[in-house]
Amino acid sequence: MRTPWIIGVSGASGTPYARAVIGALLDAGEAVDLVISRAARLTLLDETGATVRDAHWKDDVGAWLGRDLGGADLVYWPAGDLAAGPSSGSYPARGMAVVPASTAACAGIAIGLSKDLLQRAAEVNLKERRRTVVVPRETPVTRSHLEHLIALHDAGAVVLPASPGFYGAGADATAQQLVDFVAGKVLDALGVPHDLFTRWRGELGGAAKAAQRNPLGGP
Repeated sequence: MRTPWIIGVSGASGTPYARAVIGALLDAGEAVDLVISRAARLTLLDETGATVRDAHWKDDVGAWLGRDLGGADLVYWPAGDLAAGPSSGSYPARGMAVVPASTAACAGIAIGLSKDLLQRAAEVNLKERRRTVVVPRETPVTRSHLEHLIALHDAGAVVLPASPGFYGAGADATAQQLVDFVAGKVLDALGVPHDLFTRWRGELGGAAKAAQRNPLGGP
């Protein structure tokens, strides 16, 4: 039985994080269901110039990800389709990541608003006790946002802020290396193996030594 990871992309800035997570899951041979909110389409257009049209999603998403989706196990669900598979707890799924997660998405999921398919699918994964990862990027944060994040934590979600670490690539890390660090932490939380960043091995200066061994990046 096909049992995908559901990836929700909300309207917060940080679409490169979503791109890296989706790409890494597909590279790992995982099945992916994708939900892109209406606000996220505007953010994608602003940050990347990419458009996502429901009727042409395979071409548009493939262009955004920079890969041919012909052989990929990727299913796209329109955000307005509240009768879609991920809207039901009986739909088989391994779990879900909302990356990036806007303050509105966090609030909607925390209070069970189910405003769109992204929020509904996240609520379903929480109630079914599946792995659910929420990646807020907003900074600074208000008290209400913190309260919603605490509510998500208490409901069983992993709250994983988009806070890249530098120990994996050093102070001269590229933007892509910092993006991959956050994406790698998301995959760690999902329990999916990856090689997106160099892990800490208890050795000071390890990132610099790794860079010398592999100037092109990676572990």
